[in-house]
Amino acid sequence: MLVRQRNQLRQFLACAAILQLTVVSTSAQDTSPKTIPLVPKVEPAEFARPSILPDRIVLTWADDPTTTQAVSWRTAVSVERGLAEIAIADAGPHLEANSKQIVAVTQPLTTDLNTAHFHTVKFEGLTPKTKYAYRVGDGVNWSEWFHFSTASTDPEPFSFIYFGDAQNDIRSKWSRVIREAYGDAPKAKFMIHAGDLINRAEADVEWQEWTDAGAWLNAMVPSIAIPGNHEQAKAEDNSRRISHHWRPQFAFPENGPEGLEESCYTLVYQGVRIIGLNSNEKTDIQAEWVDRILAENQQKWVICTFHHPIFSTGKDRDNASLRALWKPIFDKHHVDLILQGHDHTYGRTGLTTPMTLTPEENTSTGANTADSASGTVYVVSVSGPKMYNLQRHPFMSRHAEDTQLYQIIHIDGDKLHFEAFTCVGERYDAFTLEKQPGTINKLIEQVPNTPERLRPPVQEKPADRAAAAFGR
Repeated sequence: MLVRQRNQLRQFLACAAILQLTVVSTSAQDTSPKTIPLVPKVEPAEFARPSILPDRIVLTWADDPTTTQAVSWRTAVSVERGLAEIAIADAGPHLEANSKQIVAVTQPLTTDLNTAHFHTVKFEGLTPKTKYAYRVGDGVNWSEWFHFSTASTDPEPFSFIYFGDAQNDIRSKWSRVIREAYGDAPKAKFMIHAGDLINRAEADVEWQEWTDAGAWLNAMVPSIAIPGNHEQAKAEDNSRRISHHWRPQFAFPENGPEGLEESCYTLVYQGVRIIGLNSNEKTDIQAEWVDRILAENQQKWVICTFHHPIFSTGKDRDNASLRALWKPIFDKHHVDLILQGHDHTYGRTGLTTPMTLTPEENTSTGANTADSASGTVYVVSVSGPKMYNLQRHPFMSRHAEDTQLYQIIHIDGDKLHFEAFTCVGERYDAFTLEKQPGTINKLIEQVPNTPERLRPPVQEKPADRAAAAFGR
């Protein structure tokens, strides 16, 4: 009897287990049960776990793009020494035969999920305008071979990609944006990220998502990134500081003001001066620094990128103090293009922009004072799925909300051509700047004949009107 009861119990438990894994189809064509295996969800600690194989490989510059290149990557702490190999790219497969090996600078980083080693190599003494192959690893376990090309010493034509905030749902919804952008600009020389790459400054799983979204593109197309407010974390004294991930993950120039290394910097690429600013802190110190950099600049084109917009496109947002501090400097030196993020909408100005705004335009600084045209175009954009309500400005030529975008900028001699695309590749905005000797740029508007992507106005319901009439 006891044996029979045990067998009956086993049969019952087996049936119960099958029921947990079974879904009965409601289809008229197929009424047979379908067994679906229960798959456990991958937890963040597992998803972001480092291994002996290199991951999070990101190509950057820490110095002159004509003769240097930098790369950073991550491994488990058991990999105590990182190595990189580099060779002039050849059509033959024997890259190792002519490669040079370089020992990385290695540093540990303890995150909210794990401790890992981050490795950085700076390739130096490279030949301008040359394609190289490289790989990273530990001497036994290597990444695949990647390519990059050094910049020309002459101001030759080139293109690059610009992204506003990625920030949320990075792996699932931002990945399509960076990949669509690369499909449109496969020869882009670099990618500019205008801050808020992630949402939580110290969340290791989000940094894993960001590098996963770009995947091998990050290892072949250099990134130029500046920190947004979401790359800021609370310090022990309750002040704000840049994420512990920032400097181990990226190798940027250290030529900015003291204390802002790798978050405020400048570099030159083929006749274009790129200036990255950190709009989160020490903005007055950066004002003095950028004024000096621009006064000494000898390049034809100047492009600045930072996170908080001079003219906010987010509803009920404004950065009046930043505008008062930095805009006169941009005007003074006729900066060509300003690339920003933060407001999770799209807005692009013409050449004439006000110094102050009306109260209706999100500020209390007083009457609208129109400047004479300074030659500068300001852009705010968003590439991730997080969206805000739009604040329209009459001096802006194009707006959008609820739209993931990427931008491709082409530089060719005296012309700068700008194009904005939706994440499905639809051309949404465009203009060309032309240099004119002795005066400011000429702006040629090339906005496509597609309607602006704006939310429909909120319709008041009859019940709401009735309630308002009775004072509710």
